[in-house]
Amino acid sequence: MSQNKPSITSLISAFARAYHVEHDEPLIINDFLATKLITSQECADIGASMIQGIDFFHSDADRQFGGDRDQILKWIVQVQLSPITLARSAYSEQLMLQEAALGVKQVVILGAGMDTYALRHPELEYTLDIVEVDLPLAQQLKKERLQQAELLIPSNLHFVPMDFTREIINTDFTSTVLRNVKTLFTLLGVSYYLSKEDFFSLIHQAFATLPAGSSIVFDYADEHLYEEKGKFNRVENMVKMAAMGGEPMKSCFTYVELEQLLQQAGLLIYEHLSPEDIQERYFSQRTDDLSAYETIHFIHAVKK
Repeated sequence: MSQNKPSITSLISAFARAYHVEHDEPLIINDFLATKLITSQECADIGASMIQGIDFFHSDADRQFGGDRDQILKWIVQVQLSPITLARSAYSEQLMLQEAALGVKQVVILGAGMDTYALRHPELEYTLDIVEVDLPLAQQLKKERLQQAELLIPSNLHFVPMDFTREIINTDFTSTVLRNVKTLFTLLGVSYYLSKEDFFSLIHQAFATLPAGSSIVFDYADEHLYEEKGKFNRVENMVKMAAMGGEPMKSCFTYVELEQLLQQAGLLIYEHLSPEDIQERYFSQRTDDLSAYETIHFIHAVKK
């Protein structure tokens, strides 16, 4: 992240959600506020960058698209960019609403970026605290974007500026930041980039003092991450792009490995969605190019 711009990851995620609302049907997730937190220039720059890189994503693009920039961008977004972001956002938001109905008092969004959940659910303002955790600069810029868009910050939305990948691991996060109430963590797009040791430590520290019934939803890459090429080589491309961007993917897991990790932290897997499950739940009725990513799974785990 530069000193003047938000992380490219948060911008691309916002771009994917905004593009989905404007161009896709039916919607997997209706983040109708995403477009207010990313500028038109940023959207144009991200789109142009993707179009310029079409040969990386599709070896026969000239024949298929004939230079049609709109079709090129739509194909890249639907095949490579959006599927993981849209499905995991839809899954985590479903769990937020479900857990709130079951008595969760606090949702902690780790790596919140340009998340808009609290703004899109004003009905939860007096029943659910939403804590967004992200780097200080990221949160400062998000607040500026909210102000520019004339979006009021609801009273239940709290910003905690910190590098959670380091500080939760090395500090008593729960006693200094969180209330000791039934809590749902969301950890999306993070497990890939942490070492296994740091990921395990984060889980242990986050749940050390929280009551039973607290839980976490996260996505992870399975043990085939580095050998599976995927549709149009998109899995291989994802790994390559992460490395080229200076943030290589460090970890992938077997289901048994994660089950054992979570048990050691006092958690049980309540729900596991495989790529096939994700395809069935979010993509099965589609006629466009959106489909579940090979090797990517979702887990909801609950503290005993």
